[in-house]
This record gives sequence, C-alpha cells and structure tokens, in this order.
Amino acid sequence: MQTDAIVVGAGFAGLYALHRLRGLGFSVRVFEAGEGVGGTWYWNRYPGARCDVESMDYSYSFSDELQQDWRWTERYASQPEILNYINHVADRFDLRRDIQLSTRVTRAVFDETTNRWTVETARGERATARFCIMATGCLSDAQVPDIAGRETFAGRWYHTGRWPHEGVDFSGQRVAVIGTGSSAIQSIPIIAAQAAHLFVFQRTPNYSVPARNAPLDPEYERRVKADYADFRRQAKQSRVGFVVERSEESALAVSGDERRREYEKRWSRGGLGFSATYADLLTNEAANETAAEFFRDKIRAIVRDPAVAAALTPRDYPLGTKRLCVDTDYYATFNRANVTLVDLRKTPIAAITPGGVRTSEREYAVDSLVFATGFDAMTGALLKIDIRGRAGRTLSEAWAEGPRTYLGLAIAGFPNFFTITGPGSPSVLSNMIVSIEQHVDWIADCLAHLRARGHAVIEATAEAQEEWVAHVNEVGHLTLYPRAKSWYMGANVPGKPRIFMPYIGGVGVYREKCDAVAAAGYTGFRLSA
Repeated sequence: MQTDAIVVGAGFAGLYALHRLRGLGFSVRVFEAGEGVGGTWYWNRYPGARCDVESMDYSYSFSDELQQDWRWTERYASQPEILNYINHVADRFDLRRDIQLSTRVTRAVFDETTNRWTVETARGERATARFCIMATGCLSDAQVPDIAGRETFAGRWYHTGRWPHEGVDFSGQRVAVIGTGSSAIQSIPIIAAQAAHLFVFQRTPNYSVPARNAPLDPEYERRVKADYADFRRQAKQSRVGFVVERSEESALAVSGDERRREYEKRWSRGGLGFSATYADLLTNEAANETAAEFFRDKIRAIVRDPAVAAALTPRDYPLGTKRLCVDTDYYATFNRANVTLVDLRKTPIAAITPGGVRTSEREYAVDSLVFATGFDAMTGALLKIDIRGRAGRTLSEAWAEGPRTYLGLAIAGFPNFFTITGPGSPSVLSNMIVSIEQHVDWIADCLAHLRARGHAVIEATAEAQEEWVAHVNEVGHLTLYPRAKSWYMGANVPGKPRIFMPYIGGVGVYREKCDAVAAAGYTGFRLSA
C-alpha cells in the first residue's frame, strides 16, 4: 500500500489531519489501534469522565456548518457525548473509508534512498508513504505502577485510561482507588456512591476547583453561535486556547479583601478560569500562595474531619503547577462514612496481596482495584513504536535525555516526520482542539508548499531544534511550573528524564512563531528535492 501520508491515530488530531490533507488532494491512510475512532475519548470511559474545557470551546472550528448544527447538552461534555460528536464528524465528512481500525502501528522506518517511510503494524502489514504524521495523543500510554504482588491480586483491577467498554458495577464491593489525579477526582465521587466501601490511596494531594457543571445555557449557546468566528479568534490568540476572563493585575497589587472577593467569584463560577484570576499566579510565588491558601481554606471548610482535610491539602508545590483539576463533589466525598483516605506519605504501599493492598501499617481488604495513575505523557505513545530516522537512529536514542523537537512539530534526523501537539508545543497546557487544529493546518500547508515547489524532503536542522529546546526550557523556568514533580516534567514515570515538555509561552504567541517560520520559507528546516 502506497500513499502520500500515513497518519497514526484516529482521535481529534488524526481525523482532522485526514480531512485537511484529503481536501488538498493528498492520499492518506490512517491506522488506529482501537476498535473505533475517538482516541482519548474512545479509551477513557471511567465513571464521571468528562472534559475540563467547556463544550463550546472543546470542539472543531474548521466547519461553520458543523459548529452551528451540533448541540451540546452540558457546560462540560461527558465522555459519551464527546465520543458521539467524534463519530458524527467521522460520518459527516466521510472519513471512515480511509481509516483502518484495530491496527496498532509497531514500527516506522525512513528509507534514505527513496525518501519514504515504511510503517509496519502488529497484524504484519506494511505500508509506505512520503510523510509520516503521528497523531498518537499526549495522554494515551496508560501507566500501571509496578507494585510488588500486583499479579497475585485475586480480584479484578482496572486502569482509568483503559476502562472496560461495558462498564463496571462496584455495587456491594470494597474498592481501592490508587492515585488522586484528574481521573481519580472525577471517578471517586461516583464510585463512592456505588461501593460498599472505598479506600483512596493518595500520595500527592491535588488542587481541584468545582466544575459547576449544568445543562448548557441556551442563551449562552445562542450568543456564542451568533459570533462564533470572533469567539474562535479570541481562543486562538489567547494563552490557553479558550475564552476566559483574564486579569492583567498582580494578586499582590490589591487588598486581601478584594483578592478574596475575586477568588470567591471565580470559585463560584467554577472551572479552569480560576488560574486567570491574576496575571502573576504562575510566575510569582507570593502571589501564588494567596490563591493556594484560598484553596486550602475551602478544603478545610468542606471536609469535616480535620485530619482528613489536612491530608487532602497540597502544601509542597504551587497551585496550578500540576494540572488544576475540575470536580463535582470531590472533597465532600470524604465526608461519607464509606470512604477512607490512606495517606501514602505516612504509610506507603508495601505490596498488593491476593486480598487487597498492604501498606507499611496494615492491609486493606478489597474486591477491586482501580489504578488512576495517569499516563507516560507526551512521549510514551511515540516511544512505544520503533521509529527510525536517518542512519537507522531510533527515536528512543534521539530522546535518551528527554524529548527534543523543533516547534513540537518535527525532529532533527527524522525527515518528513511530524508530531501533532508533540513535546515543545503548548499541547497539554491548552485547549487541545485549538492546538490540534493549528498543528494540522501548519502541517497541511507545509505539505502543499513542498508539492508546489517540487521539494521531496523537509527536515528540521539540529541547530534550530537545540535553539527551540533551549527556548522552551528558558520560558518554562521563568514560571513556577518546574517546582512541581508533575507529568509535565515526566516525574510520574520512573526513570524518565526530567525536562519541562510543553511550551508555556501561550497558544497565541506560539502560533505567531510557527506562522513566521512558514512565512520565511520554513526557517530552521532543510528542504530538498
């Protein structure tokens, strides 16, 4: 099978890449490991799974007819509704005929004599293309911790990122949830309402803000749709890729009373907009502490047991330097009689036993285990594929000391190879769909440019790549983000090099930089016939 481009992954990124490239007359084949399209939203079906970006923002902008016709039902869409939307898009734009499902890509090798990529699948198939485009997702390689005795557990265990499609009924069961990141914070209230008893094993407490989810306000929907173009323009020019009321003021420039009123207003509205309350919350430690203490006060006010409240209260990293979580009744769940919080900093897990979880203090008997332990973010899915560029050099070798890219789009030594929302781009610090569309549009325009000028090969230079990596880290270290042991830094994966992976300069600024590179004839790239 020979095509112009092979796309790996059929989530939001892969579907739009297929649509955009096909529209330019390129032949495209998409390989998808899942039995259906949807990417993240195909796999993540855990209880309570929903987007933390509001529905009117978290949707494609490339088709005005699509965005006018589609009706979201909630302020924050649930996983089933988002998956319905993705399937609607696949059908509406006739994308399925170029997508091969249940096909995991295992190898991709660049042939320097033909300037083509050969892609191999777990089914033993081989396909070649001029361009290889990775739409493998930033949060798609689920991490199950290597805890002693895990294989001896007699009950059933699950990972939130690979949830059974038929669902799980925890009624009458004793359940252990290991981890308190985003998927845990969403699922714990629902599991607690179902289980006989829920044990939550927490290593690092998280900051979480109420979602205030509700049916989508018809008047708000009408206002947005009346001027969707301007709504999208604002999102594309913003720092995070969605429209939010931002202050350019310092948290330290106002009185304590005024600051608390503003925090209360944001808390009452709910959602990720809290981080934009003041301009310096992620750059000034003293400013950040005012917001962090506000959160701590809220936790203490909600959780009745002072010892449990103290354990749930983050103190050793700045607010927002791990992804701020968005919840419905998370902290209040710990007031339930059937919920027990286990602080792993005081009593770490020693082993998983046939009957449950043993800490340094005691054993907890459980019937089911839920690992809410996250992903090998941004690099895991790519490094699980045997990707080989010039001279047979593997991506694993190129990234031995951490991921290095040019613009998060391309990698030196890997010609005609693109990563959608890869390391070194805003990706996970933004509304992913805004970042996905920007990357796909840039790649599509690049391929059209090469075709128009008779170029067969494009490759990032090592010099441009090193300059970009240095810039990403320089900007990152102007903020408080590196102060946290987060998955942004790779800190959740044992042995993973510590490097700040996303670009924190902002979606709007980043877009300008990418556009400038293209406008100047693709500076930082080597183009050849």
